[in-house]
Amino acid sequence: MMKQFFIGAALLSAAMTVAAQQAPPPAAGQHHESLSPKAQAAATINGKSITIDYSSPRVKGREGKIFTKDGLISKDKDYPFWRAGANDATTLKTPGNIMIGDLMIPAGTYTLFVDISDPANWTLVVSKDVGEWGLNYDKTKDLGRVKMKMAKPTSLVENMTWTIAATHGMNGTITLEWENVSASVSLMVH
Repeated sequence: MMKQFFIGAALLSAAMTVAAQQAPPPAAGQHHESLSPKAQAAATINGKSITIDYSSPRVKGREGKIFTKDGLISKDKDYPFWRAGANDATTLKTPGNIMIGDLMIPAGTYTLFVDISDPANWTLVVSKDVGEWGLNYDKTKDLGRVKMKMAKPTSLVENMTWTIAATHGMNGTITLEWENVSASVSLMVH
């Protein structure tokens, strides 16, 4: 009897050790960060550090099937408003007042969306709503909208990328590139 107890305890201990070494499955609704890793665009312009925090999705063989009316983005509940990234909302932070295009943006934190209803003419949407999941667009929270300058990258952009680039003095550019699209807006830092 004692021998059976020790064998049972040893088997139970071994089973618990194996179970503890296995990674738990993701919880319902949880996304794998490796599919769309976190990224940041940052630049210091006129002495102020401007950042955009986002998650970067990949094309993964879906070229020509991302921005079409029946493509990947069209499946989001807020389409044609796109969260301009994946997972958590894309966030703009500025320690000082800035102008994006002709839109004045006070110092603070904002969420970025892009209206892609017209594939040839995107609009950047700056929302005062922050901290939400990326698919919770509420137009009543818009700070404002700015038309974006559209272009085609020289080659396929596999990893969706935001960039902030200083051009000269107080000026810069914010650019969003993914797949076969490049969209940018002018930036002025006060």
